[in-house]
Order: sequence, then C-alpha cells, then structure tokens
Amino acid sequence: MSKIDSSEQIDHDRRRLFGAAALSVAAAELGLTGSALAQTKSSGLPAIKPGTNSSFGPLKQIDAGVLNVGYAEAGPANGAPVILLHGWPYDIYSFVDVTPALASAGYRVIVPYIRGYGSTRFLSGDTVRNAQPSAVAVDTIAFMDALKIEKATIGGFDWGGRTANIIAALWPERCKAMVSVSGYLIGSQQAGGVPLPPKAELQWWYQYYFATERGRDGYDKYRSDFSKLIWQLASPKWDFDDATFGRSAAAFDNPDHVAVVIHNYRWRLGLAEGESKYDDLEKRLAQSPAIAVPTITLEGDANGAPHLEPSAYAKKFTGKYEHRTIMGGIGHNLPQEAPQAFAQAIVDISVG
Repeated sequence: MSKIDSSEQIDHDRRRLFGAAALSVAAAELGLTGSALAQTKSSGLPAIKPGTNSSFGPLKQIDAGVLNVGYAEAGPANGAPVILLHGWPYDIYSFVDVTPALASAGYRVIVPYIRGYGSTRFLSGDTVRNAQPSAVAVDTIAFMDALKIEKATIGGFDWGGRTANIIAALWPERCKAMVSVSGYLIGSQQAGGVPLPPKAELQWWYQYYFATERGRDGYDKYRSDFSKLIWQLASPKWDFDDATFGRSAAAFDNPDHVAVVIHNYRWRLGLAEGESKYDDLEKRLAQSPAIAVPTITLEGDANGAPHLEPSAYAKKFTGKYEHRTIMGGIGHNLPQEAPQAFAQAIVDISVG
C-alpha cells in the first residue's frame, strides 16, 4: 500500500507567504496541534477559525433521480469539483467554513442536502422513503449526472462518509479522490446482525430505540432535543452555541426526515426491507470491497460516536492512502469542528 507523502504536495510559492510567526498565531487561534498544525503549514488555504461563517449564498435546487435536491455551491464554475456530504443528525452547515476556504482556492464546491433534509424533496409521494446506504449513494450519482459532473473529489462524514466510500468502491470512475472521516464505513445487513460486546452495543442505543414505534414517535416529537443530545455525545468537547445548532436543526423539519432516519437504522438491523432495485449493489457492498481511489481518512481525537481504530481499516484502501488524527478535542462533526484540517485534506488528496 503506497502512502501519500504530504511534503511532495506543498506549494512552495504559497508557503513563502506564511511566516512562522503568522502560522503560530493562526494555530493558536484555531486550536490546532500536532498533525493538524503541519497540515495548515502545507495548505496554502486561508486560516479559518471554526464558526467564522454562518451562512451560504442562496441555495439552488435541481431535479436528480427521484429527488429535487437543495444544495449550496461556491467557487468558480470551471473549478475542480468537490462534493461534500453530511450525515445524521447534521446538515450542510457542517461544511459552512470548509466551503469558502476551498472556493477561495479555486475549487467548485457543492454541498447537497441528502434525502430527508433541508429543501431536498422526493419528486413523487409514491417513492419509498428508503435510506438504505446504496440508495443514498445512487442519489449522489444522480445528482452528479444532473449537474453534468463526470468526476469529483468527494468528502464526507457519518452517512456522508459511508456514501463517499460506496461511490469510491462501486463507481471509482466518478470519484477522483476521497476524504472520509472515521475511515472505511461500508457495511451490510449481515454485518449489522453480528452481536457486539456490551460496551460497543451501548454506543448504538439510539439504533435500538429507533427499532420501536415508541422510538419513532419519540424522535418525531423531540427531533431537535434528540439531535442536540447526539451532538453532545458525539462531540463531547465541542462547545457549540444555540445559533450553530439551530441553523442545522431547521433541516430536520423536512417532511420526510423522520421516515428516512428510521428506515436507515431499521434497515441496518434487518427490521426494514430495502428496494429490490438496489439488491445487486447491496450484494457487492456486503463483500466489503476495497477502495483504490486516492484517500485520506480523518479522525478526531475526541470522537464520541462509534468508530474503529484506523489500524482496523487501513488495508481496505489499496491506492494512495494516508490517515490523519486531528488533535485538540475534535469530535464526530470534524468538518465543522476542524474545518482547516478537513479542507487541507481535500486539497492534498485532490492534487496528489
């Protein structure tokens, strides 16, 4: 397995613009340490303090597959495309600081709401509110087709990281490179049926709650409070404010949100059926396919959500590959908590 040599990717002309003193100040302001500081030195990106931005430009809508997708876009129309994918219970605001940083570096950055979030809507009331992983990945391929994007660098975390993994594994011709938080996330119903040690099962408490009708009703009634609790548990050292959470919580008011979320977690346990049109894709995913596209995996040093150690999945990446652990109390929502490090990874892997 070849490793990416970050030193080979440094833009020396840009690096001269940053003096050592300026970098030290930026690092202190951003709370960057260790590898994250090294990444800032090599990036050529503007220094960004998390929470600097609170909005995107006007959102766009486009019909793509079974959806009308709402999305944010920034950067030059002819820039190298980057697609950023959020997870649950988050939304496009996880990338609100990453997006302008990449746009300023010349990338065309596109951040869609996935099915069941924000302004994304199903085109037909008859479409199954299905959230099995292959269906969400097919949504992204359809979205790329609608925008006439043949190939893009894809980055994501949580459901978005899994979607990026699936595209990289099954449609490598559409994925130039990938940044995936928490590494290799491809699973299957069969794998989901294997019991875990009790301590590991405890981390999935919400999955079992969602398996009940009480859980479905509870999530519907308390979706904002529930999501805030998940944020706190998954990122125990992230001191987000009410305004930051509120901007994302608005996306959960989507009329299909509860149905999509519940289906995803019930499908994982084999308690909900998928759609037969995705059977062949799910069979391929059940084989845990290797990923050959250039990849950087990221992990926060304070991720409170279920995740594997990097050594457990490193061999699943058979092309150029590097893992980075981002220090400084960074939790599960890594793009929003450490936007500099996430944006840096996109730059490094897309030019490598």
